[in-house]
Amino acid sequence: MSLIALAPGVYYFPGAVNSFVVVGRETDALLVDTGLDDSHARKLLRAVAEAGLVPSGILNTHSHADHHGGNAFILKRFPELKIFAPPLEDAVITHPILEPLTLFGARPPRELQGKFLLAPPSPARLAPEPGLCRMGGADLELIEVAGHASLMYAVRVGEVLYAADALFGPDALSKHPLTFCADSGLQKASAAKLAELEGVRTVLPGHGDPTDDLAGLVAVNLAAYECTTAAVLAAVDAGAASIDELLARVCASLDVTMTNAGAVVLNRAVVSAHLTELLETGRVHMKVTGNKLIFGTQA
Repeated sequence: MSLIALAPGVYYFPGAVNSFVVVGRETDALLVDTGLDDSHARKLLRAVAEAGLVPSGILNTHSHADHHGGNAFILKRFPELKIFAPPLEDAVITHPILEPLTLFGARPPRELQGKFLLAPPSPARLAPEPGLCRMGGADLELIEVAGHASLMYAVRVGEVLYAADALFGPDALSKHPLTFCADSGLQKASAAKLAELEGVRTVLPGHGDPTDDLAGLVAVNLAAYECTTAAVLAAVDAGAASIDELLARVCASLDVTMTNAGAVVLNRAVVSAHLTELLETGRVHMKVTGNKLIFGTQA
């Protein structure tokens, strides 16, 4: 598989997670997100080489394992490469155990230490602050889009926007109705902010195909995020309950079936994020009853 051109000097490598490639000086190629594992990274490097380019740096838009899992393999081939990431996210990429530890709330059991939650470590450093910058010889604009992760950057190069996981393709939203987020309110605000950008001709989501309809893609994502909030609120309206009880109700309403521990902790975090949003807007209340943390519509 080859790199696919989005504009002169701007490419992407398709996969379960897209990799974004920005050409800088001569043959320099900044790699933005390296995929889940060695397999994706190997194919990415092959495609970059076939295009006559050489990796000049790595930017991880955020610290989820499927976006930096290929770093370690690439560093074996190019040990001099610098890896950049947003604040907080750089710490997780350097110490990946923080991801499953945060999701589980303690030292995670072995079932939560697979490649989907625990990528190999790589030495990340702070990326420049949002705005125009040069990284790995490439000129680009970083846009803060927190919400899906504690902090995340979208990347703009001229008329091309790589939205990372601030926006998902329609198929990804349909397949995963409980779209992951650390802060659902910020997730919605970040998506809406991208819709205000002018002059974007092509937008590439982290998961999905490129499109020339930025406004339409934002609208589909906002509708999906609001659907999750509504499902969580409906679960609370059905009767005061704990997070785990609410998670089961939400999954039933959205026809989600969880079959492994990773899915449970990820989806539990999504429900928790939307509960926090509902708490802050006064639509849900929280209390301790019978040694349980209970959420209901009555204070």
